[in-house]
Amino acid sequence: MTDLTDLPAPVRLTINGDDRSFPVGRIFCIGRNYAAHAAEMGSAPEPIFFMKPGSAATQAVEIAYPGQTEDLHHEIELVLALGKDGEIIACGAGVDLTRRDLQARMKSKGAPWEIGKGFDNSAILAPLQIGNGPREGYIKLSVNGQERQSGRLEDMILPPDDMVAALRQYFDLLPGDLIFTGTPAGVGALQPGDIVEGEIEGLPKLRFQIKERAQ
Repeated sequence: MTDLTDLPAPVRLTINGDDRSFPVGRIFCIGRNYAAHAAEMGSAPEPIFFMKPGSAATQAVEIAYPGQTEDLHHEIELVLALGKDGEIIACGAGVDLTRRDLQARMKSKGAPWEIGKGFDNSAILAPLQIGNGPREGYIKLSVNGQERQSGRLEDMILPPDDMVAALRQYFDLLPGDLIFTGTPAGVGALQPGDIVEGEIEGLPKLRFQIKERAQ
């Protein structure tokens, strides 16, 4: 039997100090995993799961401002990369871009968030670092040199190992899966021209610029 069509190749992420790459499968995300961020969003501090397509992942240094939004937000997160049997084999700093106005509209209708969360280039990553990742240390983000987000990994409501265990209850975790582990308080809007820098203690830094709106 032959296929009706060809599938696109997966996004492949670079790894710090390693000539191998990490092919991205699915992207799991956790929301409301820092109490202060849940409060600023008017939500209970109760972790919830949602997903982005693997095609949302990118390590580009220039990101076009996406269409269909007037309120693009940044969310800095620790990202876990999974191997065989759902083992955490690498980690990195990531930014979950959110079309906040579209997300709010969907929330008001009790509808899914995909149009606010799952668009192209909405999961931006620094080079990954081999290992199961830090469990404590600072996590922060600045825009044009001004700090906006600052927190501690140990403030997660659901820490990485518990997060993986929780996901296992609902999904067979596969090699290539990523987990965005939630963001601390201080999320805010981005504009074309903004330079975004993210940092997690002990991991490679993340830096990208928002370019003009996509046509």
